Amino acid sequence: MWQGFQIVPDQASTIAQGVDYLYYFLTAIDLFFTAVIFLTIFYFALRYRRRSEHEQGEQIEGNLLLEIAWTLIPLGICVLVFLWGTGLYIRNSRPPKASTEIFVVGKQWMWKLQHPEGVEEINELHIPVNQPIKLTMTSEDVIHDFSVPAFRVKKDVVPGMYTMLWFQATKTGSFHLYCDQYCGTNHSLMRGEVIVMEPTDYEHWLSGGLRGQTMAQSGAKLYEQLGCITCHGTGKGPSLTGIYGQQVKLSDGTTVVADEAYVRESVLYPSVKIVQGYKPIMPTFKGQVTEEQLLQLIAYIKSLSPQEGKASK
Repeated sequence: MWQGFQIVPDQASTIAQGVDYLYYFLTAIDLFFTAVIFLTIFYFALRYRRRSEHEQGEQIEGNLLLEIAWTLIPLGICVLVFLWGTGLYIRNSRPPKASTEIFVVGKQWMWKLQHPEGVEEINELHIPVNQPIKLTMTSEDVIHDFSVPAFRVKKDVVPGMYTMLWFQATKTGSFHLYCDQYCGTNHSLMRGEVIVMEPTDYEHWLSGGLRGQTMAQSGAKLYEQLGCITCHGTGKGPSLTGIYGQQVKLSDGTTVVADEAYVRESVLYPSVKIVQGYKPIMPTFKGQVTEEQLLQLIAYIKSLSPQEGKASK
């Protein structure tokens, strides 16, 4: 009857065990204090019950040591849980530099994923085992949430911005992918699978699934079609070579890092942040490019950076 029954999903990522240990600790603390409180209430209800109508209870003035104890003990537990949870959060918010980046677009009601090599997937994600994977995610319509319970990871996918999630699978197999944010009528159908493979099997799958151009090549083609080179290749606009990940000085004297969010904003709302020394002559491409095309442009701009070029090979 109980064969195959699991209280929690498999631990299939590097962070899963740490998350489970924190969960078990919190559960144990909850059960312990629940038992202490209820048993104490039952004991007091019986021990100090009123035995006659004229009986008067003894006035208790207080106990300083007891009050200090029930203040410091919960405080210590809260600090421990905070530091423990913060450590897990920080660990899972900084992807390794050697991570393989995969782009994700959520829409009602499906997940569209694209590998840097150009392979596209719908509601499936093939990845190699024991290799860090970084997901750059956005939504075309409403807020979604990318969740893989076996990896103990989940992150909101928000329209109009990029969110990041990373994980490293530790075992091969197929693991459920869900949308954990109610996103409309068919929210329950927005699910898929993460298929973890041995590195050699993944390379064979990737080679067999190649269609057309890589994301960077598609971005380069789009870069030409949109006429970006007219300004960024002639000096009218700032050069994009090696700009990704660097500090950019703006006309108001402030600086900003040229990351995915900056590139996206510069394409859709070019007048918001003007690079120092250049005029606000760039037109907006809002409504002219899709989220997939924006990610391709970002992949192309990343490829112009020497470091990104090495990492992507």
